[in-house]
Amino acid sequence: MRLGAALLAAALSVPSGSLWCQTSLPEGDRALSRDILRQLVEIVTTDSAGNTPRSAQAMADRLLAAGFPASDVQVMLLNPRVGNLVARYRGRERGLRPMLLMAHMDVVPALRADWSLDPWTFLERDGWFYGRGTNDDKGGAAAAVATFIRLRREGWVPDRDVILMLTGDEETSGESTAWLLRDHRALVDAEFAVNLDAGGLNLRDGRALSFVVQVSEKMYADYAFEVTDAGGHSSLPRPVNPIYTLAAALQRLAGHQFPVRLDEDARLFLTRSAATESGRLAADLRAAAATRPDSAALRRVLTHAGYAARLRTTCVATMVAGGHANNALPQLARAVVNCRLLPGTDPAAVEATLHRLAGDSITITVLNPPEASPPSPAGAPVFRTLDSLASAFWPGVPVLPEMGTGGTDGKNTRLAGIPTYGAYGLADDMDDVRAHGRDERIGVAAFYDAVEFTYRTLRTLAQRPGPRDQP
Repeated sequence: MRLGAALLAAALSVPSGSLWCQTSLPEGDRALSRDILRQLVEIVTTDSAGNTPRSAQAMADRLLAAGFPASDVQVMLLNPRVGNLVARYRGRERGLRPMLLMAHMDVVPALRADWSLDPWTFLERDGWFYGRGTNDDKGGAAAAVATFIRLRREGWVPDRDVILMLTGDEETSGESTAWLLRDHRALVDAEFAVNLDAGGLNLRDGRALSFVVQVSEKMYADYAFEVTDAGGHSSLPRPVNPIYTLAAALQRLAGHQFPVRLDEDARLFLTRSAATESGRLAADLRAAAATRPDSAALRRVLTHAGYAARLRTTCVATMVAGGHANNALPQLARAVVNCRLLPGTDPAAVEATLHRLAGDSITITVLNPPEASPPSPAGAPVFRTLDSLASAFWPGVPVLPEMGTGGTDGKNTRLAGIPTYGAYGLADDMDDVRAHGRDERIGVAAFYDAVEFTYRTLRTLAQRPGPRDQP
């Protein structure tokens, strides 16, 4: 789906002379998107609050007020505490399958005592929007709703239907997406999806390094390591001690490295990443991505956690507990090991490796089994179109296919056979990530750019490609 001449000309109409392109977002749409973001932030949508139905209804009300038919705007409740919004922007051609635009409304908890300001009050200060969810992912939800309203006001009619899906439990179970795909497939079925909870512009020291499009995610899994013993009085220590046994197993785990996998997408990621680095690391990235990788260069690349995590499965201890009294031998020692599996990895093989490293004295229980999530190929037409759009919007910035090391609702859409590309056009500082953290924020200019990029993405991908634009 390469961009046709007229389509590409529209995509290239970006103001020059500055990294930021926010002047292209009309003033009225800036005010609209800001107001939607404020409304979303000030509805507390943690899992414990149970307010995502209220948030979904608030966004539905905005779409209805903009003129969308009630039959095309639905608030879907997984249960009374978890709500989702599904809305359809009707296209002119019935022969084209829809595209899906997705984001989530729920957030992780935030304590007022941990912040320097109120996490549940939207605040604009010194060029930043503050509030829980501004970065993850209420900014994406606001961009989607604002874009739907803007396009409706402009009288635009896409060739294919566009489906908006805002979910209510991405930060916890993600069951909403699985439920919609399983039990209400006709409402959300699409040829492909654009996920506004992934991707974006990576900044460092105010300089744009790369624009990443998420094409896959690692599989998430948790395992419990447990050792038990009869215990006894601490004045009579014995050679067998659950804490020592567990510690030895975790040391073996710490020293283990899962195999590196260099597939086509990984090589493209390394090659394009080289343009964002300098000196020895840039040369090593290119050498590691070669048809015959330079082994010394690859070893040096793997010393950088960000690159290593994208080239191999990882397992790491995240929680440890043991014993029951200061003056007693432990009867139980327990650790949680979190694994992030490369797409396509055999979970049984990873579990077998954990058993081998743990030894016979340790019981391993699967707490959260990994779920397969096939990659969406970087060579596909949708990726190429997003590559063209991002390159036009941020000239000179390399576009990278990214495997997400975290998790999003995209896992479920890919598993359901919908190729999914994370391409939220938000600029974020790689060394100051506030998502899930203290004083979460996004740049005002960066947010307006993300809204404009979402608008251009929708206008482009929802149109039928011309004869010369076929893949």
